[in-house]
Amino acid sequence: MAASAGPEIERLIALLSKLPGLGPRSGRRAALALLKKRDTLLAPLTAALVDAQAKVRTCSVCGSLDTSDPCAICADQTRDPRLICVVEEVGSLWAMERGQSFKGRYHVLGGLLSALDGIGPEALRVGELLSRATGGEISEVILALPATVDGQTTAHYLADRLVPSGVSVTMLARGVPVGGDLDWLDDGTIAQALRARRPA
Repeated sequence: MAASAGPEIERLIALLSKLPGLGPRSGRRAALALLKKRDTLLAPLTAALVDAQAKVRTCSVCGSLDTSDPCAICADQTRDPRLICVVEEVGSLWAMERGQSFKGRYHVLGGLLSALDGIGPEALRVGELLSRATGGEISEVILALPATVDGQTTAHYLADRLVPSGVSVTMLARGVPVGGDLDWLDDGTIAQALRARRPA
């Protein structure tokens, strides 16, 4: 950072650099863009951040983020209360909602089991999921977790823990994406697609 930049600018760059996908160089570019457009970018962003900090809360039912508790999805009476889709984080929930295909409700775990990182079941919202599943209303739990080692470990753990509840436990299909070209797919994706094949 140039010696002519004041501590306020350095602090702004340092904070922006901590955001996912941004490093020191991107943080400097973002800070410069904000400072150049104070009226159209910086002031509205500041107001939005203050507003979000004051009003956004975690849903006590599913763990999502919203300005109300329960969140809009949990409070929506048109959604099927018998279906719960388990996701790693709120970003995964938002991705599912973009598809507009799932009409049930969600459960945000808040992470994945990871022996290397020391993340056990007690660090996640596993107990809350088990309580919801044994309440009698749930008929199916869909595990929409990443196709990674930690994601699959978490999925198997949850499936085992959900057995006593008697609910059906399913996982999202994996394999060739719509519009996917086999030549561009990795070996693991092709192998999974073969294992999950179905009648034509």
